[in-house]
Amino acid sequence: MSGRFITLEGGEGAGKSSNLEWLAEQLRAAGKTVLLTREPGGTPLAESIREVLLAPGAETMADDTELLLVFAARAQHLAEKIRPALARGEWVLCDRFVDATWAYQGAGRGLDQSAIAALEKLVVADHQPHMTILFDVPVEVGMARAGKRAALDRIEQEDQAFFERIRHCYLERASEQPERFRVLDAAQPLEQVRGQLEPLIEEMLSWP
Repeated sequence: MSGRFITLEGGEGAGKSSNLEWLAEQLRAAGKTVLLTREPGGTPLAESIREVLLAPGAETMADDTELLLVFAARAQHLAEKIRPALARGEWVLCDRFVDATWAYQGAGRGLDQSAIAALEKLVVADHQPHMTILFDVPVEVGMARAGKRAALDRIEQEDQAFFERIRHCYLERASEQPERFRVLDAAQPLEQVRGQLEPLIEEMLSWP
């Protein structure tokens, strides 16, 4: 794996998508070949799974079904897009990755951590991000932003307690893995958030 793998994480309305393209532009300006992608999704098949995951429906999706679909999409994404790009020496910027599963399905849904760990070992193996940027924002701020974008999807319709558990999990993982995580105050205006990203870009470009 000669490329670099950078993931952007955070709860709803944290501003990941607003900064993904901007971050890519900065890296491209520095001469890097950058691939933008997202989870769940990233390939035609994985995007189809995303539609199933997020669309509200008459049938209630079982939590285990949700977990397995997330990892099914991830397996396809890694096989068809992420691993080949990294092998070509590209920089992959991904909107969400496995930390989102620990936060949403693990903390949010309360699913068995050993099951998530086993699926991570099977699907992700050693393809962990070189850096994970956590856009941290209070839940009420993020949900207010999300409500202004469009109709809420199936997961966005969960209650505040669900998203509080997600935020707590993200911050806990960041505290436990400081060598990988960089935490931003995403409640700030866009320009200030990008100001927090600038030293991270310098750090990335200093990598050997």
